[in-house]
Amino acid sequence: MQPDIRTMKNPVLLRRFAPYYKKYIPTLLLDLLCAAATTLADVALPLIVRSITQMAIDDAAALTVVYVLRVGLFYIALRVVDAAADYYMTAQGHIMGSYIERDMRFDLFNHLQKLSFSYYSDAKVGQIMARITSDLFEITEFAHHFPEEMFIAAIKIVAAFVILFGINPMLTLIVFAALPLMYIIARIFRDRMRRTFQQRRHQLGEINAQVEDSLLGIRVVKSFANEPLEIEKFKMSNDKFIDIKRRSYRLLAGFSMSRRIVDGLMYIVVVIAGALFLRDGAITAGDYVAYLLFVSTLLASIRRIVEFTEQFQNGMTSIERFCTLMDEIPDIEDLPGARELRDVKGEVSFDHVSFHYSDNDRDVLADINLKVPAGERVALVGPSGSGKTTLCNLIPRFYNLSGGRILIDGQDITTLTQRSLRSNIGVVQQDVYLFSGTVFDNIVYGLPGATGEKVEEAAKLAGAHEFISALPDGYNTYVGERGVKLSGGQKQRISIARVFLKNPPILILDEATSALDNENERIVQKSLEKLSRGRTTFTIAHRLTTIKNASTICVLTEKGIEEQGSHRELLQKDGVYAGLYRMYTED
Repeated sequence: MQPDIRTMKNPVLLRRFAPYYKKYIPTLLLDLLCAAATTLADVALPLIVRSITQMAIDDAAALTVVYVLRVGLFYIALRVVDAAADYYMTAQGHIMGSYIERDMRFDLFNHLQKLSFSYYSDAKVGQIMARITSDLFEITEFAHHFPEEMFIAAIKIVAAFVILFGINPMLTLIVFAALPLMYIIARIFRDRMRRTFQQRRHQLGEINAQVEDSLLGIRVVKSFANEPLEIEKFKMSNDKFIDIKRRSYRLLAGFSMSRRIVDGLMYIVVVIAGALFLRDGAITAGDYVAYLLFVSTLLASIRRIVEFTEQFQNGMTSIERFCTLMDEIPDIEDLPGARELRDVKGEVSFDHVSFHYSDNDRDVLADINLKVPAGERVALVGPSGSGKTTLCNLIPRFYNLSGGRILIDGQDITTLTQRSLRSNIGVVQQDVYLFSGTVFDNIVYGLPGATGEKVEEAAKLAGAHEFISALPDGYNTYVGERGVKLSGGQKQRISIARVFLKNPPILILDEATSALDNENERIVQKSLEKLSRGRTTFTIAHRLTTIKNASTICVLTEKGIEEQGSHRELLQKDGVYAGLYRMYTED
């Protein structure tokens, strides 16, 4: 299935891209000045040859050695200027392009950090990686070549037209009549090439996504001996990419062929029409030679533009994919005048809270009312899909509510800055994510800039210091991609140490021990008990024996909070919770 391609107009994309030149205007202006300087020799050569040719025909004696040497030295000087200008364009032009690429990549990454969970639920990380890396590689070339090539072509075309029109207006108009034909051909090929280049970029993103998916799941692949399946999937995706690339090159070849035909027409027009004008005395032999050389210069400029076409389309496609991602509006943004959350006690209130996901109108949570005093430990239990994790994800405002309010210490969380809200909430999840780096790096992530003593203290509180000290390089041990070198229990204790270091007043434990064996569960459970002291704690658990000491247990079902009370009270009530507990203990 082909991607849904919607192209933006080139002028729109260029207006979106232009502000990135603002910081580098002096460099850009000097670059364009150098571009103009590189045209001097090309424009001067036909005039020099015309002068020498006409002089040789009119008065050969006037063509002295001194005159020829002066003309030669003048042309050499122009070539020196051309070489120096080209050096600046090649060096500083590329450097400017690299800076613009850097600025765009920074803006894109910054924007990606603002997008909410709902965006990443549907997006492919491989596609995002393609946009932030390979797409923006094209920007370096496009950023300086586009203004240079357009400026050089404009100067040469205008200069050639003015000079030739001064020699013979009629012949000039005949020669330049071919340019509209070239423009029409370019328009015909442009849209088709643009769509193909977009498809090429999209498919490259799909390849990245597939490679990422396969390599991150390499243990599953090998455990099922499904390497041939993965290789076949990759082959299909890779072949599709080549098919799209083949189409794009055929379009480029068609464009190049059309350009060569127009080139030939322009040459033959100059040769035949020029010869007729020469016969009738409308132009001189020197003019005729100048026409041929100017047309050659003109065609060389058009040829450069044609050769730049692939780079141009790559650049415009990259800018469009950049703009498309930058146009993604974050679902969750701070309201104007949002306040900082300070001096948090930890009281959390749910006031008629309802929630449904944007792609589904069915309420996951409906009319939830719950007040949790500061420092109290609340456990959430219930069947799978009842909304336990969703309810906890609403507290740090990972999603916006569909209805109702959540208040922390009496303050509506929508009136608070996201940063200050989340800085006061710690989350320990079942699926622990450790970043590629050292043990120290992963713990200090909870409080960037914390000292080694504080990191070690947090590790001791989490029961992690002993095993960390036994690692080959202690706290400087590299944990591997996603902590692959550590056991599940070790990773979980590092994540708990991270939260200890953060020291938040509100804590969310999302089935933090469910993936562990009995021994590791016992160790981690001790760490969590220690972590929960004095904090408002929400615990999601399917192992019901781990939440017997919770101040309040809330039983969530599709009807909402169906039961609420202590472990003893709910057993005595002999309702949903009692049934779940008996089922669990029997198992």
